[in-house]
Amino acid sequence: MELSPTSQAQLFVWTDIDPEHEADFNAWYDREHMEERVAIPGMLWARRYRAQSEGVRRYLAIYRTESLGTFTSEPYRAAFTQQTDWSNRNFARMTDTQRRVMAVTAEAGFGAGCAAALIELAEDGPLPPSALDGVADRAGVLRIQLLEPDPDLSTPLPSETASPRILRRVLLIDTTSRDGAAELCQRLAADLGPLAHSAQAFDLIWSLDKADLAARLRA
Repeated sequence: MELSPTSQAQLFVWTDIDPEHEADFNAWYDREHMEERVAIPGMLWARRYRAQSEGVRRYLAIYRTESLGTFTSEPYRAAFTQQTDWSNRNFARMTDTQRRVMAVTAEAGFGAGCAAALIELAEDGPLPPSALDGVADRAGVLRIQLLEPDPDLSTPLPSETASPRILRRVLLIDTTSRDGAAELCQRLAADLGPLAHSAQAFDLIWSLDKADLAARLRA
């Protein structure tokens, strides 16, 4: 697999929640929020992940779109500015949130496995051409995405720390093995050195495609 440029984009919400509200938070995502967002024109799919390690933001949600233009469209603006009561309650309960609208600048492979490796890259310095040598061809690696945050579109949610607010590039790698995701985090953190700000492994909770909603409406 070779990384190729794309024109698509991805919303990336990485957050935590107090255990007291965790059940309601998960129910909201699974019974309202993901379906509501995927139904917006220009949205392609959404996925939810939970961190394998404690002590970090535990929940990651990503939403794939046709382009960055989806996030300036009227349907998205309406959804973003007219949240449901259930949404507003959970947004207020989130802690240490990162909301980033990302351009998918390069990608290789396809599909979603049971786990993913997420590597936040440092603010400065290009990704060395050799940084991903052999990664795409490792057993169990399905997809590699290089994500670049858009400063204008990445408006913060209420629970995000206001300062310093640093928008970092991200490598997101889907794998068929949770152990494989953890091993990739360790390997890339070592190989990238100072260029790797953090590395976390996640387990996939569930995935929702636009086609799933269309099929349900036809049923």
